[in-house]
Amino acid sequence: MKFNILVVDDEKNIRDGLGKALEMDGYNVFLAEDGNVAMDIINDNEVDLIIADLKMPGISGEELLKNVTASYPTVPVIILTGHGTIESAVNAMRNGAYDFLTKPINLDRLSILVRRALSNRELILQHRALQDELERNRRKQKYARMIGKSPQMKRIMEIIDQVAPTRASVLITGESGVGKELVADAIHYLSDRNDKPYIKVHCAALTESLLESELFGHEKGAFTGAVARKRGRFELAHAGTIFLDEIGEINQNIQIKILRVLQTKQFERVGGEETLEVDVRVIAATNKDLKQEIEKGNFREDLYYRLNVVNIFVPPLRERKEDIPLLVTAFLREFSQENNRNIEGIDPKARNVLYNYSWPGNIRELRNCIESAIVMCKGNIITIDDLPPSVRTESDGNYIKINLGESLAEAEKKIIQHTLHYQHGNKSKTAEILGIGRKTLHRKLREYHIEA
Repeated sequence: MKFNILVVDDEKNIRDGLGKALEMDGYNVFLAEDGNVAMDIINDNEVDLIIADLKMPGISGEELLKNVTASYPTVPVIILTGHGTIESAVNAMRNGAYDFLTKPINLDRLSILVRRALSNRELILQHRALQDELERNRRKQKYARMIGKSPQMKRIMEIIDQVAPTRASVLITGESGVGKELVADAIHYLSDRNDKPYIKVHCAALTESLLESELFGHEKGAFTGAVARKRGRFELAHAGTIFLDEIGEINQNIQIKILRVLQTKQFERVGGEETLEVDVRVIAATNKDLKQEIEKGNFREDLYYRLNVVNIFVPPLRERKEDIPLLVTAFLREFSQENNRNIEGIDPKARNVLYNYSWPGNIRELRNCIESAIVMCKGNIITIDDLPPSVRTESDGNYIKINLGESLAEAEKKIIQHTLHYQHGNKSKTAEILGIGRKTLHRKLREYHIEA
């Protein structure tokens, strides 16, 4: 990334000299002799850093700083000052200047300051680019809450598009926290039942007796405390969709009743004799291996096949790490707004930790981590110290974890993926570190469907 730096000084020799020094360091340079010209350049161009003299005719450096911090708060400003105006320069820092330098200018010190100022600017620009990518992905997708660009997530979205318009039952499987409920939401809202009821039941949260009453309703006097008739969730979901979360937790008695609804679309309320008929699409989710549960005798095989007309497996976050940057960006936006914070990015070390962590709690844990980091962040850039200790501890050290049993191709993909991420997408550096040519790297990226 080649940065644009604006040098503002009414002394031509200083202005030109700084410009040449910065160009030799590889930057694009704009020159302005006063604050008015500077504001015109800032308004017409993408400026990444401003170096401005404190005392100038017309708009002074102090006034220019006020204008920049008001209109372009993410652009850092370095103030130049003579020895007699150091107090004014310190005041300028209180008013938002990044730092100051005294004349005559030490070019080595300037070079260090510029690199430091632009490192934060780069983080902000990277964060902005991720926000733009998030918006582009959301516009492409029919259901905006599904976030991800990995091949696995693209495949899931394709299946959702295909299955949503049908009446088929869907079983969503995957570890806790991977986003199974979001998949169910997407199926309902993309179906022709999206204007009809969408009822969710978290099966693991209720006892057997309560769950039966919750699902099928009860008549007055059916049991102690049943003071009035209550309609069940299947009845409430008529013509719409019911989502049964953690279906693997329910017992055999309730399994039989659900099976009957799927087979005949009929049931009776608890304590009732009237047979009710419903038209309900069933979506279920579980973090258990239901085939193992069938072998153990805990889950009915006939119900499994009725539910599993279409299976959607949501992989754990550790297997689709390409999705982490977009998820982090989405959570940063959400929790920054919620907590009235102006968080503009994550520094490279913290971003590397987030990428290398194994995320046993999946998206739910990542979401919690970002919320915590925003609350703990003291500035506008999240650092490694802002992350929860559990995340920092596991991710100490730059290493890649290769599990026993992984194929050579899987290991190679992981090494390329992690190295490319560690080099912030720089393919030349990645190829150099891996000891392969750029053409070979490009071929491997295509072969493994790795998005740079």
